[in-house]
Amino acid sequence: MTAPAPTAPPFRLSGAQLGLIAANFLMWGGFFAVIPLVTVHFVDELGWAAASVGLVLGLRQLTQQGLTVFGGAWADRIGPKPLILAGCLIRTLGFAWMGFAETLPVLLAAALLAGIGGGLFDAPKNAAITAVTAPEHRTRMFSLTSISGNLGMVTGPLIGAALLGLGFRTAALAAGSVYLLACAVLAATLPHFRPAAVTGGGLDGLKTAALDRRFRRFTLVLVGYFLLSTQLNVAVTLKAVALAGPGATGPLYGLSAGLAVVLQYPLLRFVERRVRTRVALVAAVLTVALSLGLMGFAATFGQLLACVALYSLGTMLVYPTQQTLTARLAPPGLTGSYFGFSAISLGLGGAVGNVVGGLLIDAGARIGLPLLPWLSLMAVGLLTALGLRWALREVPTREAAQG
Repeated sequence: MTAPAPTAPPFRLSGAQLGLIAANFLMWGGFFAVIPLVTVHFVDELGWAAASVGLVLGLRQLTQQGLTVFGGAWADRIGPKPLILAGCLIRTLGFAWMGFAETLPVLLAAALLAGIGGGLFDAPKNAAITAVTAPEHRTRMFSLTSISGNLGMVTGPLIGAALLGLGFRTAALAAGSVYLLACAVLAATLPHFRPAAVTGGGLDGLKTAALDRRFRRFTLVLVGYFLLSTQLNVAVTLKAVALAGPGATGPLYGLSAGLAVVLQYPLLRFVERRVRTRVALVAAVLTVALSLGLMGFAATFGQLLACVALYSLGTMLVYPTQQTLTARLAPPGLTGSYFGFSAISLGLGGAVGNVVGGLLIDAGARIGLPLLPWLSLMAVGLLTALGLRWALREVPTREAAQG
């Protein structure tokens, strides 16, 4: 008689896991309390060109994700906790400085400082989640972390919009202070540990990730997806404000994040049981592409919100799946390096997306073709989905990885 298969231990959250979930909520809440307002304040209120503000946001993104590549490698050497705490403190200074920016160079400097802070805590945070969570529970832990981030996306814009009545400076200072609270939470709950020492850590770990052909291919193709995901902060925000005024940012982000809070975990569990990982990712990117194309035809704020709901259904599946695959593909002791290398896709896609989104909006308005940005973004999404289908041929599915 065959012995029954061993059952996985129950999934119970530890103090470190709860601290990471809570801190992630604070980080995302602080981020979305001020970043959407940058576009509203400097473009709509001060009359700056959308492309110039998009350039600032894109360089912030590129700085953060570029430094994240090395932040992950450093986490393999010294452990994630000191890097996460330092990053929170630096981001506090960057966001607070944004509130005092009156010229483009000052705004750019403040945004770059905020990007440096994010680059220090981004990959180490994912490495910490991996370290404190058993492999069989990582998909759920990444999903719960993502849900906490989406809760921050719900509350952040609402608080930011309310504080905007007191001035952009007040909103920026409040957003920065949230990162001090996140720093305190993680200082109290996250243990200081170093990943198991292995040969090839640090910069050698980045080299290992870069030479991993299937992981490199997977990472680079995702650049196209992150170009699309950034548009919620640029093109979609600008269209929402044009249709419903500055107060539209709250409902916009509230709907996107609220749907993720309610649906992401059950949808992810449903997909895990019934759909192969590569099929789910390709379908999710196609959904995002279609929703962006439909946004070009939205004539009312309600129609735009319907497109945002479709957009959210696609985006909510990507994060936990990508993070789980990254943790699965990383060799022992090189988790931080792999998470750091994976930031290249978000860095390039986010930087290009912020700039291109603003340029396309300006170009469409200049030539009298408002559909230009939306059809262009949809085309990028279709090409990305085809690229993922090709790249994921050699990335193991969950079923294959676990036998």
